[in-house]
Amino acid sequence: MRKPRETCYALSGAYIMSDFNDQQPEIRIQNSEDYREGYANSVQIRMSVWDFFLAFGRAIPGEGPGIDLLNFQGVYLSPQQAKALSHMLTQNVANYEQTFGEIKLDPQFAPNGPIH
Repeated sequence: MRKPRETCYALSGAYIMSDFNDQQPEIRIQNSEDYREGYANSVQIRMSVWDFFLAFGRAIPGEGPGIDLLNFQGVYLSPQQAKALSHMLTQNVANYEQTFGEIKLDPQFAPNGPIH
């Protein structure tokens, strides 16, 4: 079975600021010593005038009714980085759906509904 092609996109302050330069900077990606990966099926977003905060976690069945959200990583983004990420996600979701078909959402998670 063939592994799906992975595409890497880099968002960096240097990339966003490159509009002010004539030449695109070379971007070298390295993982820091404390780099980690994790699966998230929950993202909470908070915003202020200065930044966006994304809290990534896992939703698991709770005791009794409801679910528990266990956050494992929080990331602050500048408004510019948040907008660039939004554009990149929109484009990549469209590419995914073109390749694999429409991504169906549960009706309770309609565009104006609660998304956890």
